[in-house]
Amino acid sequence: MARVPVLRLLGVAVAVMVLYSLLLLMRPDISASDIAAATVPAEQPPPPPVKLPPLPPIRDQDKELQQGNAQIESQELLPIASPGSERVKATFVTLARNKELYALIESMRSVEDRFNHKYNYDWVFLNDEPFTQEFKDLTSAIVSGKTKYGLIPKEHWSYPEWIDQDKAAETRKKMKADGIIYGDLESYRHMCRFESGFFWRNPLLDEYDWYWRVEPETKVHCDLDYDVFKWMKDNNKVYGFTISIHEFDKTIPTLWKHTKDFIRAHPEHLAHNNLMDFISNDGGDTYNLCHFWSNFEVANLNFWRSQAYREYFEYLDRAGGFFYERWGDAPVHSIAAALFLPRDKIHYFEDVGYNHGVYTQCPLNNEFRYKHKCHCNPEKDFTFDGYSCTGRYYDVMKMPKPKEAKE
Repeated sequence: MARVPVLRLLGVAVAVMVLYSLLLLMRPDISASDIAAATVPAEQPPPPPVKLPPLPPIRDQDKELQQGNAQIESQELLPIASPGSERVKATFVTLARNKELYALIESMRSVEDRFNHKYNYDWVFLNDEPFTQEFKDLTSAIVSGKTKYGLIPKEHWSYPEWIDQDKAAETRKKMKADGIIYGDLESYRHMCRFESGFFWRNPLLDEYDWYWRVEPETKVHCDLDYDVFKWMKDNNKVYGFTISIHEFDKTIPTLWKHTKDFIRAHPEHLAHNNLMDFISNDGGDTYNLCHFWSNFEVANLNFWRSQAYREYFEYLDRAGGFFYERWGDAPVHSIAAALFLPRDKIHYFEDVGYNHGVYTQCPLNNEFRYKHKCHCNPEKDFTFDGYSCTGRYYDVMKMPKPKEAKE
């Protein structure tokens, strides 16, 4: 009787072996371990939980965007400065209209890519009309520092009480007939007067000492691997430019006469070792029309806030030439800088690579352009062109010209 279970066990074992052999013949890819796993499931430990990175905190601006009612008046996307670095009180300044948004953000992208993404300076926008939400959102998205938006007071963008508006209208009509660029534009005159005497008075600029002016349809062509504002401060500079050019004489027929009258009344404002010989070929008797192109300026705001400049602007403003002629802010700024500053306070940025319209400043040295990844064409450089005044600047400053400069 005891043999029966043993025989049964042997029979079962033989049956299993036969079944295993048949499986191997039918599916040679199945192994013994596979069969064991299929017949006797092993207990597997549970997989470890997936560790996700922590979510970034939601900023107030992001909450507003999620709610669909963004009111972005200030945005800071990156650290302002590396630990221990000195911070200069500086900002970019742009006067722009809402309709110029897409031309402007191309200019901004150029400045951010070439310079500001490393330094994260603020950006102040000014307009004589309220900025649209689209304007604020897009410009804030591009700027690596804080953005601020200001509405120009009406008194800074309108006729002062002493201006005869009928006379001003006659001037615009005549200039249009004479084919003078912007000669018939009323808004252009308000802009020139504002840039000459009021932009630096805006409360949004009160906390800053330095500014870099940026306009739509401008480009920076070269990498700037140093802090431009800090360099200006450390080297005791006050005003910096990239392009200088001759003004249209028909737009400023009496500007120099009024300037000379002002200097006679206020000789104390004339700086020693000034740059008079840059703007006059005859010791100040006449104006040679040379001026720094003000669509690019890196300058100290305290110069415009100074008594000398404020009195000069107020004198010109009373003379009415912004409306009875077509005085531009560029010659006004340039004449003031040339007369009220020592010449060594004015700096030519030959390393920027700058373009606005048909005029380009491009470093001529090949090695420099390669090193700083400039994408301008040196053959289009305007610096030593006959209509440019920068060659004269080199001469009066006794600076050696680049060996590549065209004669």
